[in-house]
This record gives sequence, C-alpha cells and structure tokens, in this order.
Amino acid sequence: MPINLESLARPVVKALISYRYHHHHRTVAKRILNVLEKVKGPLPQNVVKQCDDYARDVFGDRHFAVWLYVYSAIAGCFKEGWIPDNYYGSVVVPKLKGVYGKVSCLKSLHSTIFSHDSFPDILSYANGLFLDTEYRVLHPDSIKDKLFLGREKVVFKLDSSEQGKGVFFFNRESFDLDLVYKLGNGLFQECIKQHEVFQEFAKESVATLRMTTVMADDGTASLRACYLRLGTGADTHVQSQSNMRIPIDITSGAFSGVGFTPDWLEVDHHPTSKVKFQGKVVPRYDECLKLVTSLHRRVPYARCIGWDVTLNVEANVKIMEWNAEHNGIKFTEATQGPCFSDLNWERLKD
Repeated sequence: MPINLESLARPVVKALISYRYHHHHRTVAKRILNVLEKVKGPLPQNVVKQCDDYARDVFGDRHFAVWLYVYSAIAGCFKEGWIPDNYYGSVVVPKLKGVYGKVSCLKSLHSTIFSHDSFPDILSYANGLFLDTEYRVLHPDSIKDKLFLGREKVVFKLDSSEQGKGVFFFNRESFDLDLVYKLGNGLFQECIKQHEVFQEFAKESVATLRMTTVMADDGTASLRACYLRLGTGADTHVQSQSNMRIPIDITSGAFSGVGFTPDWLEVDHHPTSKVKFQGKVVPRYDECLKLVTSLHRRVPYARCIGWDVTLNVEANVKIMEWNAEHNGIKFTEATQGPCFSDLNWERLKD
C-alpha cells in the first residue's frame, strides 16, 4: 500500500503552526507581564495557580494561562469567565467567523455590505480599477479632481491595514497615481475633523472608539466592550505602538479615570496634552451604540466585530474601520471583562 506523504505531513504542519502561534502569544504576554510586575510586584502564586488550573480545566491547555496572568495583573485578582486572547484567536475566530471575517479586510466593499453614509468613503482602488461608492469605474485622469473637490486632504487605507499601518495621507500637491498603483488595493476616505471632546486630547490625530459587538445565537447584537484610542506626540493617526487607551463605560459612555500606555501602565492624563480623563463623556454615545449594533445585523455571520468609531466636529457618528477577523479582545478583557462569559465560548473547543 503506497504511503500518502501529504496525509502524514498534515498533522505535523498543523502542530508546528499551533506551536508558533502560541509561542508568539506567550512572548507578547510575558513581555507585558514583566513590565506590570516591575511596577505592581510579582503576581501572587495562588493567582498563578488559579490561572493555570482554569486554562487547563476550562480551555483544555495550560498555554492559555499566559493571558490570564496579564488580565489578573491588571485587575488585581483572577476572574472566572475571562477569554484568553490566544484561545479567542485559535478557537473562537475560526468557529464563529471562518473565512467570513476576512471580508472586513476588503475596504472597497463597505458600500456593498452596509450602504450607510456613516462611512467617510470617497472612492476605492481595486485590481487596477478606480471605483466610486456606486461601483462605477472611474477614469484615472479624473481621480485627483474627485478626491480634492472641496477637500484639502484625504487618507488612503490599504486593504488588510491594521494597527495603524498601511495608512497614507495625500493633498492635491502630493497625490501621485503611480504611487497608488504601487501601494495596491485600498480605500480613499475623507479626513475627519473630530469632535472637540477628542480634539482636546490630541489635535493631530483622530481619536477612535473601539466598540466590540457580538451576535448571539438568537440574532441579537449587543455591545460588550468599548475603549477610546488616542494618538500621542506628533502622530498623524492612531497607531498601536504609541496610542493611549482609555476604558469607556459601555452603559453611559463615561471615560475611566485612568488610561493605559502602550506598555499597559496606568496614567490619569494624556501624555502630550496633559488633559485628565476623569469626568469626560463620549458625546452622543447612545447613537454610537445604536449604529454599531444595527450595522452588525447586516453581517451576522461574523459573530464578533470590532468597530472603530469617531464623531466629527458636528457630532455626527462616523465608522472609520470594522474588523471582523481577529479583533483584539485582550485589553477589554483585562480592564472591563469578563465581557463574553454568557456566550459559552469555552465549549467551542469541543
């Protein structure tokens, strides 16, 4: 009987991919934990044991404990119901999103999927064609005039851009068709003039609310977590490597009194503007909540979505991005969680 080398190699490759995935998460989480322990002291051994036991008994493997260590260090105790970020990525995302979650990476599809004016989209470039939001093909010679009709500046976001990477700004003078061709598929959006509440913190970059919604088995969409991301220094847009994150009360829209640096350390004010977080409230928060839950009903097949929301100077709600693939949950689990304890995600491992 001939040996099927492909079938023999498949489990080996799968095991290698799994090892590399969890090794990466372990490296990232331990780096964060080391910073936290220098400030707060070592995580108590009884909490470490709780994390280890919970990871093994509930999620099936001790390698899920590393994010529980980080959550516990932030919260000051262990909490049942937390979802480790590597469990979310390796188990929840494939089973509750599959390939459907990848659709959010294709930014030119916003109009097809949502047909909503909350997206500040102007036109897109996809597979050699320039398209307006009605998907009419545009001649390249007309692109500059369409982009800068009544606008001084636009932003171009590449498909699959994440963590603030793959974002480019153009004005009429700097716009270059050849550069767009080289950059590849992406979406042109208006540059938003943000609401004064956000402008007070960071003038050069537009603040974004990361609002996480889930679709329950009965078809109900609900908000489970929310935090504000603010650029720092001379950032032109919010970037993961330098942004401040402030937990937002999901019921009232009130800012937490503390925000978190990229190293997960707590501060009570913005490092550049020195404005304190305490006492601030997201304007028209109820409208933000209604919008993201209603839009999630348009894409129920992606069961958990992270929406990047802001408000412009007129207090109109704008959706800048949506992430239906591996939208991060670790920050909100640590600062607001457990956010998903009623959804039985731990059973998905079976």
